[in-house]
Amino acid sequence: MNGYLPPAAPPRAPQHTPGIGARVCRWIVLRAGWRLEGTLPDVAKVILVGAPHSSFWDGVWGMLMKTALGLRIGIMIKAELFRGPLGWLLRKLDAIPVQRKRAFGVVEQMVRHFADSDALWLGITPEGTRRAVVRWRSGFWQIARGAQVPVQLVYLDYPSKTIGLGPLWHMGPDLDAEMARIRAFYAPYRGKHRGV
Repeated sequence: MNGYLPPAAPPRAPQHTPGIGARVCRWIVLRAGWRLEGTLPDVAKVILVGAPHSSFWDGVWGMLMKTALGLRIGIMIKAELFRGPLGWLLRKLDAIPVQRKRAFGVVEQMVRHFADSDALWLGITPEGTRRAVVRWRSGFWQIARGAQVPVQLVYLDYPSKTIGLGPLWHMGPDLDAEMARIRAFYAPYRGKHRGV
């Protein structure tokens, strides 16, 4: 085993009470050789931007890692999926229901969700799909600007089995400049099937 995980999450990060699930996920992540590189931010609110996103396995390893660390990291899921017994499971996995047919959009819903929360870490993949895309979606930038929360860059590098944490940035007003800066950060890293 050559993986590494920090012993504890930062104090201000939203956390789950440690339990058997965290210990099992920690064992799986370490046994598989994955490691966390960088420092988790000690902030109550942040958007975690994850790339490159090229495989279903990104979500599996991300979910195992967040559970192993005891972190509550929300992901946006369409509200229709919360009906019935699946809703219970999605809430346990920290999913956040979004109404896609409301008069106000997903960005506005998430800005309001940040405003209504004492602590919220939100995970977003800017590619929006596992396929290679030329232009990333700007939702994370819009949410970060509207909610006035920082963005933490998170990379998945499959050759080194690393989930890494880059700089904590506040998004400026120039979308194209911010996207260029962020994509440049991700350039060295390779997902399961491709880079950015």
